[in-house]
Amino acid sequence: MRTAIELAHNGPATGVNPRVGCVILDEHGEVIAEGWHRGVGTAHAEVDALSKLPEGGASGATAVVTLEPCNHTGHTGPCSEALIEAGVARVVYAVSDPGHASSGGAARLREAGVEVVGGVLADEVEAFLGDWLTAAALGRPYITVKWASSLDGRTAAADGTSKWITGAAARQRVHEQRAASDAIVVGTGTVLADDPSLTARGDAGELLATQPTPVVVGVRAIPREAAVFHHPHPVIFEGTHDVAELVRDLHGRGFRRVYVEGGPTLASAFVAAGLVDEYAIYLAPTLLGGPRVALTDIEVTSIDEQRKLQVLSIEQLGADLLIRAVPAHNGSAQKEGN
Repeated sequence: MRTAIELAHNGPATGVNPRVGCVILDEHGEVIAEGWHRGVGTAHAEVDALSKLPEGGASGATAVVTLEPCNHTGHTGPCSEALIEAGVARVVYAVSDPGHASSGGAARLREAGVEVVGGVLADEVEAFLGDWLTAAALGRPYITVKWASSLDGRTAAADGTSKWITGAAARQRVHEQRAASDAIVVGTGTVLADDPSLTARGDAGELLATQPTPVVVGVRAIPREAAVFHHPHPVIFEGTHDVAELVRDLHGRGFRRVYVEGGPTLASAFVAAGLVDEYAIYLAPTLLGGPRVALTDIEVTSIDEQRKLQVLSIEQLGADLLIRAVPAHNGSAQKEGN
């Protein structure tokens, strides 16, 4: 299973489909084929591995796969049926598929007389696939809200200036998080105030290979010369202030990992709506005072209504700290290492 997890890392970290790896063993426990999923429209990991065997080569074999084999027809056929037709005798998987349409592969395999074992190294695979599993279970993207602030919770000085609160190492980590996301979301206020490019860049300012699609939320017009129009992906404009409507549309567009990097108004709207799966909070060892707070009204009127978080990790980046946290009630469902 650990080899299958390593294979899964070869797949794209963004997109609709999960990263899945598969190892096929013969009757003596020897590896006879390996495969992984390379992205939407390509063979799933099980089929990729089976394709490397001659006809009949998987008869009596064991397939070890990180995610329960799917049981539906999308861009490709159901992996459960492919394994049955190949004559696989046993399937071992780590995590059940939470997808409404794609789940049920284990039951189909058992129905066909295939021995099925689930839950092997489940914790490791849940940590690896945490964002995708959450998105599949909830039917919406996995949403990370990010902000950078002073220790007293200010995202800008009283006059609105904010470049730069955090140092180079923290800013580079933000670019890495952007690159690991399908979409980056900001409000029109952020575009008008800061003119961000919303790209993911390397240390030397070069564009990284993977870029999030820029999404601008709000009804105000954006100047034609705005930097976001030079992004490698066309900008998506969402003319709404309803974040639930926004999230539904982003999911319908195929986005499964969304990085919210807007200002306090947009961030607070996501928090108030209960639509945050993970917080990425960058803290700089400085004090600013004044009114420019990271969050505004999040519909907490008394201490009993506070929104408690579970801290996943605290990382020092130069002089700054990155705190990753999740809502306390679902912390166990989040990934630890990505």
